[in-house]
Amino acid sequence: MSLETLAAAAAILLAAYFVRGITGFGSGLIAVPLLALFLPLQFVVPLVLLLDFSASLVLGGVHFRHVQWDEVRLLMPLSLVGVALGTRLLVDLPQAPMLFVLALFVFAFAVRSLLNLHGDKPVSRGWAAPASFVGGTVGGLFGTGGPPYVIYLTHRIHDKGQLRATLSALFFIEGLTRIVSFSIVGLLLTREVWTAFALTLPLALGALYLGGRAHAGFSRERMTRLVGALLLVSSVSLAMKAFSP
Repeated sequence: MSLETLAAAAAILLAAYFVRGITGFGSGLIAVPLLALFLPLQFVVPLVLLLDFSASLVLGGVHFRHVQWDEVRLLMPLSLVGVALGTRLLVDLPQAPMLFVLALFVFAFAVRSLLNLHGDKPVSRGWAAPASFVGGTVGGLFGTGGPPYVIYLTHRIHDKGQLRATLSALFFIEGLTRIVSFSIVGLLLTREVWTAFALTLPLALGALYLGGRAHAGFSRERMTRLVGALLLVSSVSLAMKAFSP
């Protein structure tokens, strides 16, 4: 990598894990589309998976007595199927269509964030099937499968402590399944990924710490709109890259 590429990657990871330190999630959603502008997805997704899983271990937050295990058990079966499918697509599909699909996914979440669209109306458990399958597939393919889970569970669990604990437990289990799936197909068996992980882990952990310290100074709405603006720019850039010769 050139010095310019290294500097850009470092800045993106700093921003992504600073945001995660504040909000508790979102690092992959920011890091993957921006890094994919100049690095291969088959390299970016495994790297961010390792960094996200390490961040989950450091942050903790899985208070088992607050986890709504009935929701987790409902989501996991189709999530595992989705992870396997997404991993296979990551290995087999050409880069351009994957970038375009990622751009559409990021654009949809960017608009949702900018408009601050959310709600507290309960939803049926029937929505667990599409939420878990889409979340698992997008997680396996792009490493950014969190939004479908978050959207579904925020309409199912209204206690903030239970919601955070349930999401943490779900992401931890899903992260383990993606590590196994990526190892089977060889995405985690390259020296380049592990060298990059060793070099960028201190950066990500430092950004997590700074984000945690800055947590009190940011309102949820302000951070949501800031992330939405960043994702909107990255989605447009990804779409342009997908169609460039």
